[in-house]
Amino acid sequence: MVSISNRIKFLREKEGLNQKEFAKKMNISRSTASMYESGKNTPPDDIKIAMAKFFDVSLDYLMGVTDIP
Repeated sequence: MVSISNRIKFLREKEGLNQKEFAKKMNISRSTASMYESGKNTPPDDIKIAMAKFFDVSLDYLMGVTDIP
């Protein structure tokens, strides 16, 4: 199973965003985005929902439960 941290980084890079741009869109700090991608911190549910909507994927895909976006 793929981790949420790997999915966040993959999806961010797929959108062509750097961490600073992504953080601004999610209304979080760049350091928080970095911690999510490194697996040092897990986003709260409201941020997970915002990310899934932004990337147009399901929460299951974002969290690594399925490989179907």
